[in-house]
Amino acid sequence: MGNALQDQLLKAGLVDKNKANKAKNAKHKKMKHQRSNNQVVVDEAKELASKAMQEKAAHDRELNRQRDEKSQQKAIVAQIKQLIQSNKVAKGNGDDLAYNFEDNKNIKRVFVTQDTHDHIAQGKLAIVKIDGQYEIIPAPVADKIKQRDVKYIILRNDPAEQVGETDDFYADYEIPDDLMW
Repeated sequence: MGNALQDQLLKAGLVDKNKANKAKNAKHKKMKHQRSNNQVVVDEAKELASKAMQEKAAHDRELNRQRDEKSQQKAIVAQIKQLIQSNKVAKGNGDDLAYNFEDNKNIKRVFVTQDTHDHIAQGKLAIVKIDGQYEIIPAPVADKIKQRDVKYIILRNDPAEQVGETDDFYADYEIPDDLMW
């Protein structure tokens, strides 16, 4: 029984009987020579197919990892938005005090009540930025957001730092009542 491809080529007239027999004999001699020398028959097509499958599997694993990473990042952003929306403190209006802070080397301001102003300065409240809007949230919520992604925290005063400020060089000078920062 001959090779099916070889039979088809013979029927189609693409090869003649002599060439087919020579190819068959050459293959037979090669196999016999390899068996007599105890050489392992190497099937290059199988090796290439196996290598291609391994590369495809590695590529698929990388794509899956990237997709999982993106979905995890989306979940974190959704958690942060939910934390901010459910815990934000009401801001004041234009009649209240302006609290100035720095965001990306630009001075920004939010209008807050005197109590909120004091709490921000004491580190009990923090300022965050989400979707281009500044919101004021309690410090523990800011700490939870910081664990997920620190880039949302714009201002979080540390109460521990304020204890050491009494040794300041300018401590002997009186601060004017109308000075607000």
